[in-house]
Parts: sequence; C-alpha cells; structure tokens
Amino acid sequence: MPEAAATDRTGLRTSIASALDRAGAPGDTAALWRELGRAGVLRALGPSGTTPGRAADPLALEVLLTELDARHPTGTVLSACVQLATALPILAEGLDSDPVRSVYEATLDGEAQLALATTDSGAGGSDLMEATTVAELGEDQVVLNGGKRWITNATTAGHALVLARHRPARHFTSFVWVLVPTDAAGVTVEPTTTRLFLGSGVGNLRFDGVTVGRDHVVGRPGRALPSFARHIGTERLASALWARAICRRVLDRTREQLAGHPLHGRTAWDNDAVRARFAKCLVELRRMDALCATIQGGPDEQRTAVDGMIAKAAVAESLQYVVGECVQLQGAAAFADDGIAHLHTEAAAWSIAGGATGAMLAGVADHAADVLKASR
Repeated sequence: MPEAAATDRTGLRTSIASALDRAGAPGDTAALWRELGRAGVLRALGPSGTTPGRAADPLALEVLLTELDARHPTGTVLSACVQLATALPILAEGLDSDPVRSVYEATLDGEAQLALATTDSGAGGSDLMEATTVAELGEDQVVLNGGKRWITNATTAGHALVLARHRPARHFTSFVWVLVPTDAAGVTVEPTTTRLFLGSGVGNLRFDGVTVGRDHVVGRPGRALPSFARHIGTERLASALWARAICRRVLDRTREQLAGHPLHGRTAWDNDAVRARFAKCLVELRRMDALCATIQGGPDEQRTAVDGMIAKAAVAESLQYVVGECVQLQGAAAFADDGIAHLHTEAAAWSIAGGATGAMLAGVADHAADVLKASR
C-alpha cells in the first residue's frame, strides 16, 4: 500500500527525496518508479491527485522533474514526465473498464509502467492525422495493425496506450485509444539504437493482428485526438519548467568551474569575455523565468493549448543556447564522462519530441488574434 504523499511543495519534496534515496543507482527507471509509487508521489501528482480524468498540474510536476533532474539522467526524467503529464490522465478517461482501471491503479502504485504510443511509423512525427496504425473495432474485440516509433517506455512498459485510426477519413474524430499489453501475441518491441536518453526505455512497437478485448478501448472512439491535445499541452508546459531547471543546474555548475579554473594568473570567471558570454545565458534564463511566470500565474482553466505551444517553442531555443554556451565555456571538462556535452545533444529533443518547433509555431500563428489580445 503506497504511503500518503503531502501535496504541499515542501512535503512533496520530502516524499520525493525519500523515494530517490531508496531508488538506488541513477538510470534504474523501474526502481525509481516503484519507489515513487510506494511513497505516494505518483498518486499525489496523478490526474489532479484524486480526480481521474482531469489534467495533471504542471506546477506540481515541476517539483518532481526538478528533483529528478538533479540526480537522474534526462531519459529517466522524460519517462516520468510522459507518464504523469499525458499517458495516465488519458488512461484515466476510461476507468469504467476493468482492464483499464487495473493498469491505471498499478501504474500509480509504481508496480507497472505505461508507454504512450502516438508517433506513427507510417507518418511524419507531428502529423498525427496521417497515422497509418489501424484499429478494427468489433463488438467484442479490437484488432490492431501498424507501428509506432521512438516511443518512450516502449521497452520497459507492460502496456502501451496506442493511438490508432478506426475510420479512414482524415478527420480529428477518426481516432481511438487502445490499451495493449506489450507481451500480447503480435506485438514486437524493438529497442531504439541510441546511447542517449538513458533510462527512457525508448523503442519501436509493431502490431501485427494484435487482438484485445473491446474493454481495452480507452474513452469514446473519436475522442482520442481531442484528449491527446489537452494533455500533451500539460506535458509541454511541464517540460518548459523542467528545461528551466536544467538551465539553472548547468549554469550553477559552469560558474563553479569557471571560478576554479586558472587563467592568466587569475580565474576564467575574471575574464571579461567569459563573463559576457555567461551573462547572455543569464539573460536567457530570466526570459525563461518570465515565460514560466505566465504558466505559474493562472489557474488550470486559464492555461490554453497555445500556452503549451508557445512555451515549448521558446524553451527549445533557450535550452539549446544555454547548454551549448556552457559546453564551450567549460571546455574539455564538458566532455568528461560526467560532463554536459551529451546534454547538448539531448536538449535538441525539446525541438522535436511532443511536437516539432515548426508545428508549434504554425499552431501559434493559427491563434494570432487570441495571442495579441491576451498580450494587451
């Protein structure tokens, strides 16, 4: 039985710290998830904590993501973010089904992990309307064919929440969520070949005539894309807050190294050119602070999908700039085994995962009048 985790920030940090201490080595995502479940953290951060079906709170998620970022690889933090911000809230929309409720409860208890399978093998990453994975809905069963690629938790999850087309029309009502056991007949799980994102369990999934009961459909057919749009917005907001935490951590470490690095009889930190470059990073950090303040300032109902798009597009550029500058300022130290050079490559994911920057900007442009009105 999970412990009760306090929902105030101080109590939440205490619960998280206790779970992290018990979780063991960084990168062991299964052990970490299990301890977060036992500590009651996952239930506290789940869909509105005690109200299934509502969006997760990005501000509460920020506490967990910041604590995880300080002690675990980027891939491990990504694994938690996707499950808590998007996958579990979507799953919570189908709790009238026994199989769905069982997986939902086990995941919140830390006994299971869940993969969110949206990026389709037969379509461009951000173009979900062109997805070719098909679900044939029968009276008693669902037959799934297709494939998903670069899916977080694909190799570690016991179930995948799969976005599939149940009607051929290119329309937002043509999609359905299907909960699929990853060990079901016809499911192929293939780890992605990459040395990046340790702990993310990223991989590809293939479905060849996979048959599950009709009670594995999550929510109403035709409502999959609207529910995804709602919850991926929360994930984008949470990832913006996480990106800011990464920048703070990297800048702290870089300044310490510069202050201790000899240069021309003084330290690198005393060099005007170095200080100017570092100061530009601080300006970028304050821009992120200002953006995040707008996320933190309003209640849940006032945060819109456009807020998520703007936040994601903005922090993607800021994160890449700050980490890239810090790699250069640290020099050779950045390329040590525990250096930040690999983080510069991983930071590029903010421009791709969860919606490419180009797609985000197109969405913002579609709401130009609303954005201008809000700015006034």
